[in-house]
Amino acid sequence: MNKTLEFNKTALKALPSPASGRVYYHDTKQPSLLLQITSTGTKSFQVYKRVGGKPVRVTLGKFPDLTVQNARKEAIKRLGDIGNGINPNAKKKDDAKANITLKEVFADYLNTRKALKLGTIKDYTRLLEVEAFSDWLELPLKSLSRDKVEARHTKLGESTKAKPCSGARANNAMRVLRALFNFAIGKYENEKGEPLFTDNPVKRISNNKGWYAVDRRKTVIKVSELATWFQAVQALTAQDGAQAETVKDYLLLLLFTGLRREEAARLEWSDIDFNDMTLLVRDTKNKEPLTLPLSDFVFDLFIQRKPLAVNQFVFGNLKTESGRIEDPKKLIYKLRERTGIFFNPHDLRRTFATTVERLDIPAYALKRLLNHKTKEDVTACYVIMDVERLRKPMQQVTDFILKEVGIKESEKMIELVNKNNN
Repeated sequence: MNKTLEFNKTALKALPSPASGRVYYHDTKQPSLLLQITSTGTKSFQVYKRVGGKPVRVTLGKFPDLTVQNARKEAIKRLGDIGNGINPNAKKKDDAKANITLKEVFADYLNTRKALKLGTIKDYTRLLEVEAFSDWLELPLKSLSRDKVEARHTKLGESTKAKPCSGARANNAMRVLRALFNFAIGKYENEKGEPLFTDNPVKRISNNKGWYAVDRRKTVIKVSELATWFQAVQALTAQDGAQAETVKDYLLLLLFTGLRREEAARLEWSDIDFNDMTLLVRDTKNKEPLTLPLSDFVFDLFIQRKPLAVNQFVFGNLKTESGRIEDPKKLIYKLRERTGIFFNPHDLRRTFATTVERLDIPAYALKRLLNHKTKEDVTACYVIMDVERLRKPMQQVTDFILKEVGIKESEKMIELVNKNNN
């Protein structure tokens, strides 16, 4: 039941709490100003007004923290907003959304983009929380102006002895930030359905052509280096680390198949068909599953690994969260030191591709082996390159590499293929 009295400090302090529920008092000087009292003794000022037949109730603050005089002033402001068609409660929600932090936007982004790969999530997280924006995480997204973004891009790209060639990472950081702003523009709306964010400040970098020029990596294992690299990889033992044998086979698979590092790391034993001598890459970069034939070397590699399986992954690792091999940086550093050859896992894919080209294998076979999209190539859409037509090119690459590292070429696979075809 609502009651009426003239609000003042003494009168409001003397008001008793109800035995249960809540009771409301109207101010005689400002009838739309209420005092709500709960059974726990909490007293709060509210504004109450019906708009278009619908009640609007806005909490102003608790008494006595908010004085009677200030409560009346706040009530007049809120009533003015309501008179202008502004719902104070909706405005409060809109303001909260508009003040969403970079960290909160990133969390929403990850929850929404469920198809992101684990490696991508880790890279984005490292860029945001460690490398580029750790001091921005708690800032409202709207506070990240074009000037701030441009200055941060410049700073991230400055090369120092401790951080050489950082232009590429600076560009990557800004691409992630751009993605988050684009996500926010489409995600967050006010009560009227209007976007709360309309500008992507990263656009200034594009408008000013301020992206760092980064040459595409062209490093490969040179033919003259293959023997040295191969022998060093083969020489890895348990003394080099608990996962040395796994890393050895993992790196060799990358070299002999041209798979991307994550594609190889995610391989499961169910993806290996020992009868048809093929492997299936289910989750590829272009979302198109890829079936590849096994050369004799890769076939033997899988045969030797199978008894060592620790879980469903070909390159399983029970010590990692994913249960499979992750970036083997330490062992790669060791191999670099022992051989003097600087390489990254993706360089092995480039080495495979370069070998295919060196052997004059048709370009369409190369595209299929690397699982590159051919949608823009009209002719390629008419060329059906099934797994058996890739078997000979795959074996040719294997034979070339084995010859260069000093191992006699094997015809075992070709004999097996001929036998199966007869």
